[in-house]
Amino acid sequence: MGVATAPADPASASERTGPGRAHWLRVARETADDLATDAVAREQAGKAPFDEVSRLRESGLLTLLVSAELGGGGAEWPTAYAVVRDIAAADSAIAQLLSCHYFLSWSARFLTEPALAAEIERRSAAQQWCWGGGVARQDLPLALARTTGGYVLDGRQSYATGVLVADRLVVRAVRPDTGEPFAVAVDPARHGVRIDGDADPFGQRLAAGGSVEFDGVLIAAEDVLGSLSADEDVLSPLTALASPVGRLLSVQLCLGMAEGVLAEARDYSRTGHSPWHPDWPVGSPQDPQVLTAYGELTVLTRAASALTDQAQEAVHGGLIRGEEITYDEYAEISVLVAMAEAAASKAAQETTARALDIIGVRSASARLGFDRFWRNARTHTLYEPVTHRLRDVGDYFLSGGHPPFILPV
Repeated sequence: MGVATAPADPASASERTGPGRAHWLRVARETADDLATDAVAREQAGKAPFDEVSRLRESGLLTLLVSAELGGGGAEWPTAYAVVRDIAAADSAIAQLLSCHYFLSWSARFLTEPALAAEIERRSAAQQWCWGGGVARQDLPLALARTTGGYVLDGRQSYATGVLVADRLVVRAVRPDTGEPFAVAVDPARHGVRIDGDADPFGQRLAAGGSVEFDGVLIAAEDVLGSLSADEDVLSPLTALASPVGRLLSVQLCLGMAEGVLAEARDYSRTGHSPWHPDWPVGSPQDPQVLTAYGELTVLTRAASALTDQAQEAVHGGLIRGEEITYDEYAEISVLVAMAEAAASKAAQETTARALDIIGVRSASARLGFDRFWRNARTHTLYEPVTHRLRDVGDYFLSGGHPPFILPV
């Protein structure tokens, strides 16, 4: 694959004007450590994560991707990916909430004119907005009808991340007269918006998901961010890049979960006992089955991480090229991300399941909270299945077919 890639440690001019990558990685580590201290108790309580969003807001991580000139952290996507992965190792539901916020708050850059995108980001940074919603295709789409002076939004979105705590929503809606889909920004406080915390997933419970109903909600023209059409006559290669950029956030979530459960299992193994040989400490050289299991899971996770590094460099390289990127380059980038998705999904599912076997019957203790890793990983991979991504990779390898424009759930 010949797409140009970015340097291993990119630092653009915009990032250098902000605090810098090292600063944000340190903040992410501190925030992750803070979330880890009460992760089990918070997950079991299952309350809407207003306190967790406050922690993100106070750390400055909500404005990470906003340019320094507009009042934000001035960081680039490679830094945002690293932040999401670090936090996912401690609390993957909050990492999902944060990754959704990053993608939706940045979406205007893909979809609308630069001046409007900059104004949206400036207001978001000034008021410390948390963004939620979702722009993936739905079976029953929202309807966006044109009226005098603007639009009216109607319909119900059955599940969207972050809606219980969001200051702004971005949703996908279809024009009934043309069938064209658009991304629409909505203030959840508007008349006609009703948010329901009716989601009851067994994992990712703190991602603040729920349904949203729109009943005759007035939408200004400037709040229609842009078209989400997959038609290449409408979709530019740069806009299409929103797909791999967003899907790579899912990859980071999966890797964070895998790394998080391995780290916690290792810490417990060093003080626990082997499920196969009760007289041997888990992790001891005396127990080859435990060592083999850890070795296999480490290799699996590191291999997925290596694929992710390649995909991340390709995505960043595509963003740097901007309007110059071609459809062929987009296809190469999208396929690399699809490979990383498949590898990271497998790593997350295997490590979170097999870590329970390594710990043994003690992992069934609700007090220890090891089950949350498996439940979180399985829930996320159900919402973001990789079967179609594998088909995209196969089609590209066999016939050079371009992957479809698919946005993350």
